[in-house]
Amino acid sequence: MKLSALVLVIPSVLLIISIANSFSLRRPARTSKIFPGSVAVLLPVRNEAENIAELIACLENQIGIATLSFHFLDDNSSDSTYALISEKIKDDPRFRLSSGKPLKDGWMGKPFALQQGLDLTASEIVVIIDADVRLKVNALVSAIDVMKSRELSFVSAYPKQIALSWSERLIQPLLQWSWMSTLPLAIAERSTNPAFAVANGQFFIAERAALKDVNGFHCVKSEIIDDIAIARALLRQGHKGSAIDGSTIASCRMYKSWPELREGYGKSLRVAFGGPGGSIAAAIFFLAVGILPLAMGVLGYVLVVSSRLVSALATRARVIDALLQPLSILLLIYLLGRSWVMRGRTQWKGRLV
Repeated sequence: MKLSALVLVIPSVLLIISIANSFSLRRPARTSKIFPGSVAVLLPVRNEAENIAELIACLENQIGIATLSFHFLDDNSSDSTYALISEKIKDDPRFRLSSGKPLKDGWMGKPFALQQGLDLTASEIVVIIDADVRLKVNALVSAIDVMKSRELSFVSAYPKQIALSWSERLIQPLLQWSWMSTLPLAIAERSTNPAFAVANGQFFIAERAALKDVNGFHCVKSEIIDDIAIARALLRQGHKGSAIDGSTIASCRMYKSWPELREGYGKSLRVAFGGPGGSIAAAIFFLAVGILPLAMGVLGYVLVVSSRLVSALATRARVIDALLQPLSILLLIYLLGRSWVMRGRTQWKGRLV
């Protein structure tokens, strides 16, 4: 095979996987069903004062769950997070607010907060929601309906990523593109191979029994990327799960500026690929799918952006931003390198990571 043809093979494969996934991606349906079981929503929060009012408003409006409770665990916030939650939930019996214990040695902040929240509940279904996620009124029941109808133990409902600044528009859509273009979802849904793990802790749902099988969040206590880690742990124990499209029922704006985005990815990218060797391999892969094909002219560029276009259409992202995929890949490689350079010096929510 000529080198010129070889350069086009990998982006072509990504395009084929993306097209296949656009048909097999599970999407919540509008449902009038009532989930008869009990659901506990865990909400670990740390310095989230700006998000509390909107978050509680969308939680209050959830419908279709017979027994529903919301468990806020304030993880030693230094702002007015605790006071605002206390004020907003008032006397609503569905809401509980607890103060987190001081962070234990060997634990990362979010898994430690989640485990404390899990210990306070006994519900059949456990849902994790980040403070910057906004839910439609039927979000919980619709996502749980997908999980139950497919006989899965967990699902990760990827919210629509709200991206407004230039850095957000370049990077945030890569969250969905990364698995839409590389992971055959039809196979992943039926497999318990940890290599097929995909998850997003912004909106994650699991059966309590499955979490019990992996010893809750103890099994990921030191993991920076705890969502993928818990998915892998569940798969290893024989529990099936997958990603579903949550763009019609939830949205999330993770970062609101370049500095926020840079620090956010700085804490996680260096561990996302398993170490220095994995990071180098990932950088080479990104170059192979996003930069090298451009040397083949128009056809190369079309293949580079096509898988991103398919992903954008499938997950309700901004389609025009897909045309800048080469720039997105270059920025991602920069963030990956910076994550290693800044290891041990990146701060997130007031803690060194």
